[in-house]
Amino acid sequence: QVQLAESGGGLVQAGGSLRLSCAASGRTFSGYAMGWFRQVPGKERDFVAAIIWGARSTSYTDSVKGRFTTSRDNAKNTVYLQMNSLKPEDTAIYYCTVARRLGTLSITPEEYNYWGQGTQVTVSS
Repeated sequence: QVQLAESGGGLVQAGGSLRLSCAASGRTFSGYAMGWFRQVPGKERDFVAAIIWGARSTSYTDSVKGRFTTSRDNAKNTVYLQMNSLKPEDTAIYYCTVARRLGTLSITPEEYNYWGQGTQVTVSS
């Protein structure tokens, strides 16, 4: 059974940093993209970043390019989202997820399954 557990969220002032972690278990993830999405109440879940496990391929939404970096630790089966220069508009619940298909790096939530419970990120101005 696949399980994803996010951690690392919290309250930070604008300009600050947070690092989110997503511990994955239950099967092998090599070759599958691990995605990060975020959601504000009442709005759709939006793509933030993704990385293909075991590869160097990454993707970021334009609003976080140059500020956020996703990486993975294969030995720990953990994916990270380092968030720097945070802005109030980054406030959301952040979720990690696994792609449905091997080798695909998609920005749409329908291409992913096995979602974590989410972690709240709040950026004060």
